[in-house]
Amino acid sequence: MRATLERASPARIGRQTSRPQLIKAGVTAAILLFVLLALPQLMSLYYVDTMTQVAVYSMVTVALGLLVGRVGLVSLGQVAVLAIGAWVAARLLFATTQPYLLVLLEAGLITMVAGLLIGLPALRLRGLYLALITLMFAGAITVVLATVNFPNGGHGFTGYNGGLLHIPPIRRPSIAASDPAYFRYSVIVAILMFALVLAHIKTKPGRAWAAIRQSEPAALAAGINTWLYKLWAFALASFITGVAGGVLAGAVHYLYSIDFPTQDSITLLAVTLMGGVYSLWGAVIAALLSQFLPALLNNWGVSADWLIILFGLGVLQVLTTAPAGLVDQVPRDLARLGRFLRGRLKPRSTE
Repeated sequence: MRATLERASPARIGRQTSRPQLIKAGVTAAILLFVLLALPQLMSLYYVDTMTQVAVYSMVTVALGLLVGRVGLVSLGQVAVLAIGAWVAARLLFATTQPYLLVLLEAGLITMVAGLLIGLPALRLRGLYLALITLMFAGAITVVLATVNFPNGGHGFTGYNGGLLHIPPIRRPSIAASDPAYFRYSVIVAILMFALVLAHIKTKPGRAWAAIRQSEPAALAAGINTWLYKLWAFALASFITGVAGGVLAGAVHYLYSIDFPTQDSITLLAVTLMGGVYSLWGAVIAALLSQFLPALLNNWGVSADWLIILFGLGVLQVLTTAPAGLVDQVPRDLARLGRFLRGRLKPRSTE
């Protein structure tokens, strides 16, 4: 009896339940160390730049996943928000000598204000209607940027001068001037943004968002201020996307309005759903699908336009059979395959 009680003691149960968490944390730390220290040394500059884009867009997809997966708000305007963050960061980097991290913070905060304006319709709209509102916002931003253009070192509010013969590149932080160093810088910023999202998910805002997603009337009946928490979600997602825009400005050196087409917002939502909107790792998978896969096909001489068909099929599969995305489906399929192979390879006893 005593041995049974010892085996079932709370301390022992706590150790058993914490062991998988420790293993998961150790694997995550090992992956991050590999990405930061070893990965740039193993890749060409072409793929280093590509993985920098992956780091940037992982912030965008984790912000979009926060809205869609945690709150149930479908936004088709994240590319426009990314463009606003890039515009603000470029203007500040040309006009001031502020530290790069401070510029990223300012770009995130200014973009957050824009996100709050986008989020106001979300107080009464959901589903298709909210998606249409955010898509029209993305189209409007695209038109404005095509008219105003991105800053290129000129004077005035816009900082654009079409008569400049030599357009200076957008500066990078002094500690990350080279492409490999800037890749590491981008990954560290992305880790901080992921940690910010995780801190919200594990605390009171995350619980409130989960309640709103399940049933907004039930959340209201439970005393949750749905107005506040939905705006909070839009503000957080816009802040993270604005920071990503600032990192993108330093990554590409030159910004053009054609780099932010409205239709990319639809593709971004598709890959976010495919990666998995309920997991932070799903955002990383979505960024790989969005940036690394097209770069890989282009390097192989295959048109990346074929990916539209693949993404369409992927979204169809997510909506029908795998609502949690690839981050959940692939491990389950591999485990099922392993059990099948073990059953086939297991020697059968003969009588």
